[in-house]
Amino acid sequence: MKTQIDRAQRRQGIRRIDLAYVELASSEIARDINRDVVLELIRTKQPIARADLSRWSGLQPSTVSLIVEQLLEEKWIVEGAAARRPRGRRPTLLSLNGDMVILAADIRPDQAVIAVVDLNGRFLSRETLPLLTDPERGVSNVIDCMEKMLARHPERSFEGIGLSLPGRVDPVTQRLIMAPNLKWGDYDIKKAIEQRISLQVEMDNAANACLLSELWFGRMDGIRNAVLITISEGVGAAILANGQLVTGKSGLAGEFGHIPINPSGLRCGCGRNGCWEMYASSRAALRFYAELSPKSEPLTIRELLNRAEDGDRKAVEALSRQAMFLGQGLTLITTALSPELILLTGDLTISWPKFGPIVEAELNSRTLAPGVAPRLMVTTDAELARLRGAAALVLQRHSGYHRAANATASEKPSRKRKA
Repeated sequence: MKTQIDRAQRRQGIRRIDLAYVELASSEIARDINRDVVLELIRTKQPIARADLSRWSGLQPSTVSLIVEQLLEEKWIVEGAAARRPRGRRPTLLSLNGDMVILAADIRPDQAVIAVVDLNGRFLSRETLPLLTDPERGVSNVIDCMEKMLARHPERSFEGIGLSLPGRVDPVTQRLIMAPNLKWGDYDIKKAIEQRISLQVEMDNAANACLLSELWFGRMDGIRNAVLITISEGVGAAILANGQLVTGKSGLAGEFGHIPINPSGLRCGCGRNGCWEMYASSRAALRFYAELSPKSEPLTIRELLNRAEDGDRKAVEALSRQAMFLGQGLTLITTALSPELILLTGDLTISWPKFGPIVEAELNSRTLAPGVAPRLMVTTDAELARLRGAAALVLQRHSGYHRAANATASEKPSRKRKA
């Protein structure tokens, strides 16, 4: 079994992080791992024939056939047209089911973005609404929007709901336990949604969700050690180490944004002084600009970025300071984890050609050993990364191995719903 998985990894690079647990597999979990390999191959090489699945995965044709029948029955995949071959039987090609979709929500301190996303990461609907500070009313408005989304797509099968949040989520209780910029820590978001919508809710920190998005939909084949940084109202981080998403005790691993880089600096929302996010976040850039231009009207980060693109000297200086501090913080991450790749997503990456070189120069100048700085790369779509990440949470947790490892049959609620 392990040889089969290793062969599949060498050939096409497994993006599904749970597969690294293969050495611990029981026969039941091994079946689910095989299932994940087949589903991953269908996703990355669709449309694909059963014989090609066997060849790419190293699994026996009979094993592939059983897995395909299970995936067809669960409606993860569909059969399409027959492949054209010069001779012999024309095999039926398999693809992901375009009618299976996910409700995804990107929750931020000031707004929520709700979307319907299919298994290929395509957006079928998207809507933005202002977010109230009161958690009960805020979540109620989010649910109202979700119910409207469900009603708009009666022909689709909804697999679940994914939430990307600006804080840390306990992986056991699925409660928000640390969110300095969103004061919803005492409110059970998952329970509130599931009481009104009969779909299972999956929640995680925005950085973890974005990293999952890159693993499922992005460009990380063969990468086993990486860090993803989100740059918005705060600074978040997610860690991939030896192919595993590292969450730590209570899901708190990766809070680099709350490591003080200036103990005498400004008070952070977490209660400490001089945290990294107080200097490298979008809020920091806006503060820098206000200090440089005290008589100007308050701006949004997009307006500040637009001013910089238009040549506003003070806007360029403010964002350059943010980029410098971002590079300094990345030095801490590089020293601690030595990743081969650092992915960045968020506001500043929109103007990466202008400010990315500042980040890279700062990081390279502070690296312990010459030539070992990690590669920096912005995500495929900074605007939508958190939404795709919310969808990826559902994909990862509702497919074979993770599902078998984390829930007994009696604990699994009904997930699929026709709108």
